[in-house]
Amino acid sequence: MHIREMKKAERPVRVIQFGGGVFMRGFFDWMIQKMNDADVYNGSVVIVRSKTRGEDPLAAQNYNYTQVLRDGAHREAIPVTAIAGSVAAEEQYEKFLELAELPEAEVIVSNTTEAGIRYEKCDFPTDRCPESYPAKLTALLYRRYQKNGNGMLILPLELIENNGDTLRAYVLQHAADWGLEQGFADWVSTACSFRNTLVDRIVSGLVPKGEIDLPYEDDMVNTGEYFHLLVIEGEADPRLPLLAADINVKWVPSVAPYRTIKVRILNGAHTSMIPYARLLGVETVRECLENDTVAAHLRKCLEEIIASLSVDEAEARAYADEVLARFSNPFICHRTAAIALHSADKFVVRVLPSITEYRQKYGKTPRQLVFSLAMLLYYLKAEGDGDTLRPETLQGCSTAELLADTALFGTDLSEYAEEVAQYADPRG
Repeated sequence: MHIREMKKAERPVRVIQFGGGVFMRGFFDWMIQKMNDADVYNGSVVIVRSKTRGEDPLAAQNYNYTQVLRDGAHREAIPVTAIAGSVAAEEQYEKFLELAELPEAEVIVSNTTEAGIRYEKCDFPTDRCPESYPAKLTALLYRRYQKNGNGMLILPLELIENNGDTLRAYVLQHAADWGLEQGFADWVSTACSFRNTLVDRIVSGLVPKGEIDLPYEDDMVNTGEYFHLLVIEGEADPRLPLLAADINVKWVPSVAPYRTIKVRILNGAHTSMIPYARLLGVETVRECLENDTVAAHLRKCLEEIIASLSVDEAEARAYADEVLARFSNPFICHRTAAIALHSADKFVVRVLPSITEYRQKYGKTPRQLVFSLAMLLYYLKAEGDGDTLRPETLQGCSTAELLADTALFGTDLSEYAEEVAQYADPRG
């Protein structure tokens, strides 16, 4: 039997999800499935796709797939049947807006990368879908306000600071730009609950067909580590009974302390390590830890990251040790090429704050993190970022020009040009 033939329970769409990549499938969609399986929830997910490149590969499997979670002590293989379908926002704009009218939809969740939550002024979209995620969300919420009126729980999972507050501010700015009535802005501010969040799980993604032994066929097996954590700011919301399904969720007064340690150490380790590893031809995170050169670079980066933080040092070191153990998980094949996507955007959010705060504390720059910035520039010139940055457009630029390019990094980094220029391309 193929997993596409697996029976899918008829459940109302309760979640509208922006982004349908392997992380969301291995994190939030898995959580929805866990709640359904525990009989504490009865809902399904519809995915909003953008920048479509052909057919949605999940469609061929009736939106069913297997989520495999492994570490040295656990192995779990769960068939996920909680996704009802998907909509291509740009190509099916009216169908996308109609999602707002679904009577039982009550949660909006997103993972559009760090670059996804951005403000881009645009005209009111009448028959054409806006490009940015906040503008899409504003259009969707306006249809909701007009046709339904029930508020939504909105959980952005993007790794930017104050992600919920920022997203709400951009929605309100678009509403003002478009001249929408004050009643809509009031509804967004009072009926809709935008939450700041933090996510933590390594999702390594798809594996070759047949690599995982299952009692059925599945061409879209998704893999990840067993560990997971979702931190949500504010009181627990009954629309997502995550705790009742033994999901590791924390409803807290502030995500800030959790975010600082996780983003700077785990994500910062990834982002400071991967360009160098890619230049040296290292293909997976586990192989990075097995490569003496890359592993030494990573450990030096972690020392500088920890030194930059204004948190309990023992707690930070314990988390860093845990991260190294998670990176070494023999069951996780986390490809460096996948992590390298959008590297410039990630560097600004995940690594640059450590460089800045290290300088403020010690009056000098952290050498290894600046080295990682140099390796990032070499990598971008060689490979691009997997999306809009093409290597051929960067190769003619000097180090100083790239660092001063605010379109590339969102800020001017030319103050590091002299130090970055000291480091040679490791490929020779």
